[in-house]
Amino acid sequence: MPAHYFRRLAGKDRKTSANRQLGFQLAFIAGATNAGGFLAVKQYTSHMSGVVSTIADQFALGDIELVLAGIGSLVSFLIGAGCSAVLVNWGRRRDLHSQYVLPLLIEATLLLLFGLLGSHLALWEAFFVPVTVILLCFIMGLQNAMITKLSGAEIRTTHMTGIVTDIGIELGKLFYWNSSRAGPDAQAVIANREKLKIHATTLAMFFSGGLAGALGFKHVGYVSTVPLAALLISLAVVPVIDDMLDWFYGAER
Repeated sequence: MPAHYFRRLAGKDRKTSANRQLGFQLAFIAGATNAGGFLAVKQYTSHMSGVVSTIADQFALGDIELVLAGIGSLVSFLIGAGCSAVLVNWGRRRDLHSQYVLPLLIEATLLLLFGLLGSHLALWEAFFVPVTVILLCFIMGLQNAMITKLSGAEIRTTHMTGIVTDIGIELGKLFYWNSSRAGPDAQAVIANREKLKIHATTLAMFFSGGLAGALGFKHVGYVSTVPLAALLISLAVVPVIDDMLDWFYGAER
C-alpha cells in the first residue's frame, strides 16, 4: 500500500488528485525552507518579486554590492528552474518512472548538506550568508519548476502571491450577489469552490511549513532541514526503485 501510494504520488503516470497532494507537501517544504532560511540569513528566498525590487532599489541608491547580490539570487533561481527543466525533460525522453522526482533528489541532497554542515559554515559569515542565499534560491527555483511542469502550470509551491490573488478572486465570486436586475443574457457569477479549496489548502500548508521551519530552526538549528530532506527522499524513492528494477530485470518484469 505505501509503495502504491508513493508511486501514484510521484511517479510518471499522473492524475490531477496526485498533482495536488504532491503540491501540498512541497508547499509545506517550501514554507519551512523559506522561513528557516530567513532566520539563518535574514532574507526570504522563495519568490523573486522582492529580489527584483531590491535590485532596482539598490541600483537607484548606488549600492553596487547589494545589486550584485540580488542579481546572484535571481540568477541562482533561474539556474535552479532551468536545471529542473533539463532533468524532467531528460527523464521524459527516457520514459523514466522517476522523471519528475530527480529534481527532488537534488533538493533533498542540498538540504541535507545544509542541515549537517550549516552550523560549521556559519562561523565564516562573510562566506556563509551569500552562499546560503544562492543555495536556497537554487532550491526554490528547482522545486517550483518541477511542480510547474508536473501540473501543467496549475500548481506553484514556493510563492503565494498568485495563490492569494486567486483566493481573493474566488471569494469575490462566492460573495457576489447575482441580482435579478441583471440583463437577460448575463451569466450568474459562481465561485469555483474546488479551486478555492485547493488554493486555501496550499496556502495553509505553506504557512504550516513556515511555522514548523521557524520553530525548528529556533530550537534545533540547521539540523531542522534534515527531516525536510527525509520527506523529499520518501517522495522520490519508489519511482527511483522502479527505474532500478527496470534496469536490472528489463521493462517486461
